[in-house]
Amino acid sequence: MAFWQNPRWFDDSKRQEQIDDYIHATGKARFGIREYAEEKKAEAVRIHFDRVAPKYDFMNSLLSFGIQHAWKRAAVRMLDIHAGERVLDVCGGTGDLAILAARRTGPSGQVVIFDINRAMIQAGRHKIDPFADLGHIGYVQGNAEAITFPDNTFDCAMVGFGIRNVTHLKQGFAEMIRVLKPGGRLLCLEFSRPLNPVFRSLYDFYSFNIMPALGQLLAGSAESYACLPETIRMFPLPDELAAMLTDLGLDGVRWTFLTNGISVAHVGTKRNKFL
Repeated sequence: MAFWQNPRWFDDSKRQEQIDDYIHATGKARFGIREYAEEKKAEAVRIHFDRVAPKYDFMNSLLSFGIQHAWKRAAVRMLDIHAGERVLDVCGGTGDLAILAARRTGPSGQVVIFDINRAMIQAGRHKIDPFADLGHIGYVQGNAEAITFPDNTFDCAMVGFGIRNVTHLKQGFAEMIRVLKPGGRLLCLEFSRPLNPVFRSLYDFYSFNIMPALGQLLAGSAESYACLPETIRMFPLPDELAAMLTDLGLDGVRWTFLTNGISVAHVGTKRNKFL
């Protein structure tokens, strides 16, 4: 028996219940298996990340056996960042993607970590602030559903393992696309459903037996580390996410499976509306 309740992988209709239209119609939004009033989810997410922030990087590396760093490097390579470009890291948290991007833009570029949770931003600053070669990374606290930058500001926008926690998924992506210049690139790195059924069963066992137990032992919260795999099982599958991004204004959306599909990186280019 699983240490924690396993909601199983949602089917097509249940995944649609996580999208903006359904949430607006019902006034309800999920964070993991818990259901909240639409306007209350953001506060639940804030409380969750306030709790996990002090050990966020350590636990992510431990629970992924360090593979998360390879996923992030592969995803940023797909974004093809050039020297001098401006990059926005939405739900940027402790800054891993921002650091990788900053090394590609060089000091002539700019990288902004944009996150609603101050505790997460603060938890990553020791990796950035002491290093002169990362001095072009800045921080802005704000809501991904209302990004505080003008239209057509950035060459690249990226989000890693954060967008599924946003209450209105389509609104979050629409804002990222809005602040991109025409021809700018968007990256979404997110967890997904493993491709191989046998591997998926092992992954489920690990997610709902081992992860919560380690979360309780090392971070003092089994619930926080059961919530992570719950949210993954409700997120759009890669083809569904690609269709959503295309509808919102991206061209050439492609995706790459990482580690049998445990995570997936999507990249697309902002459509020039005048073409």
